[in-house]
Amino acid sequence: METLKSIVLMIDADNTQLSKIENVIQEVSTYGRIVVKRAYGNWKKEALKNWENELKRLAIKAEQQFDYVSGKNATDIALVIDAINLLHKGIYDAFVIVASDSDYTPLAISLHESGVYVIGIGENKTPKSFRNSCDEFIFLENIGVEKETAVAEEPSASESVTENSKAKVKKHENINEIHNLLRIAFDKFQINDDDTDNYVNIASAGQFIRRAKPDFDVRNFGFEKLSKLIEAFPEKYELKNYEFNGKKQIGYKCKKSKSRGKRK
Repeated sequence: METLKSIVLMIDADNTQLSKIENVIQEVSTYGRIVVKRAYGNWKKEALKNWENELKRLAIKAEQQFDYVSGKNATDIALVIDAINLLHKGIYDAFVIVASDSDYTPLAISLHESGVYVIGIGENKTPKSFRNSCDEFIFLENIGVEKETAVAEEPSASESVTENSKAKVKKHENINEIHNLLRIAFDKFQINDDDTDNYVNIASAGQFIRRAKPDFDVRNFGFEKLSKLIEAFPEKYELKNYEFNGKKQIGYKCKKSKSRGKRK
């Protein structure tokens, strides 16, 4: 994916963890330059009293939104109105909405239809309607988590890591869906080239999976990269390092089933 040049970051403080905000900025910064940073909430609420210092430190503009009706949250309405106004300026190429609320689904759809890239960031409890309305959805629980370092003795280190990783990932209910998407990508994106030998570029497969399943995050399965997840299933896939157009690439190939003569 190309680096985004002008990102709008909009945070619903009413349903976002304050402790994650700096990590969110770091995560979004990997996509490109953040030019607008705004957080929305009724800052007079007791629950948001600790936000002020952090917003100042991180140079996030605080947008005050009073609750005009008791029991009715107006934060989402204010955020939506601002998002549409910013969209109409026509100078931003991506919007990041930090919230775990399905009320933002229509906004995400409208932004997507307008041609900007939409990233959602929220908790695991975020309804699928909002997750799937984004081009990409990132779970807060995966942001700011320190990378695990696997320690094992040679010569069985690689084998041990693979088996442990596989045992962990098999518990995830959606792993079969990922295998299916990897198979579809393999069937569709093979490159007939002497160097690639019909292997599929893992980056291309990852982009396809993200389009088909916006809330896909390889960290949910315990891996830093898609290549590591694929590597954990040597009975299903082969990996290969190769060069294409002068650039180093990693490709994969689906193995054929020994029993049926078909790919898994």
